Amino acid sequence: MLETAGTPYPAPTDAPGTRHGSLHGRPARTYLMCPPTYFTVGYSINPWMDPRVPVDTARAVRQWEQLRQTYRLLGHTIHLIDPVPGLPDMVFAANGGTVIGGRVLGARFLHAERAAEADAYLSWFRANRYRSVREPLVINEGEGDLMCAGRAVLAGHGFRSDLAARDDIEELFGLPVVSVRLVDPRFYHLDTALCVIDANTAAYYPGAFDDAGRAAVAAQFSDLIEATEQEAAMLGLNAVSDGHHVVLAAEAAVLAAELAVRGFEPVAVDMSEFRKAGGGPKCCTLELRP
Repeated sequence: MLETAGTPYPAPTDAPGTRHGSLHGRPARTYLMCPPTYFTVGYSINPWMDPRVPVDTARAVRQWEQLRQTYRLLGHTIHLIDPVPGLPDMVFAANGGTVIGGRVLGARFLHAERAAEADAYLSWFRANRYRSVREPLVINEGEGDLMCAGRAVLAGHGFRSDLAARDDIEELFGLPVVSVRLVDPRFYHLDTALCVIDANTAAYYPGAFDDAGRAAVAAQFSDLIEATEQEAAMLGLNAVSDGHHVVLAAEAAVLAAELAVRGFEPVAVDMSEFRKAGGGPKCCTLELRP
């Protein structure tokens, strides 16, 4: 659904603590998001999750709404998928699939706790008449591990997605796949350790990758920003770039400064409740590439 239909959330207003600007001639993006109606941490499937630490769902809703408003104020289009009771991690829409050129590769989750999310997202794509919707043959956790870098798709593996997912990606999207191994369990998805800023620029935490992975990332980008371990551990790299604005965690001040020096515009948001489940702005955002 479009975000104005069937949602209890109010119309957007300026979100405090954010900076906004024009799209600088770049096309607007289209994102899919899922309201955090049922978000909580009731199980543990990554090092961030501790069911003993309470989640303030009302605060999570406010943070998510700020993120949604931020995208709208930057000129982007938001679509919503209805949350499903019993699927608290469905708010992390990035894991729901990968969309490139209007084609959709669905997700298949490693953990049983999230398995039903795959069908919910596939149903949304089919209901919205995407021309090619493919169910994956092996485990891939959507844009959590599959990252479009323009000329290629970076595919993370080591904790969640299967190395063999590259076959699905190459066949469906017709793009070369660059596989990179993640080696630090804190950075269990590629989108926790790397953010594509534009076709030539990325930010990443080198310690999340093995030697071959670091070399592969370096070969893809002419400008690489190395995040500190401290900011990576605050999920500062779990960010969303439209090629000029970079929406990122408010705590990532050093990374924000590095981006600003290069002419990008950092836009800070508070996603602290979602960090309790290992998520940030990117985790909550699935790009629908036409």
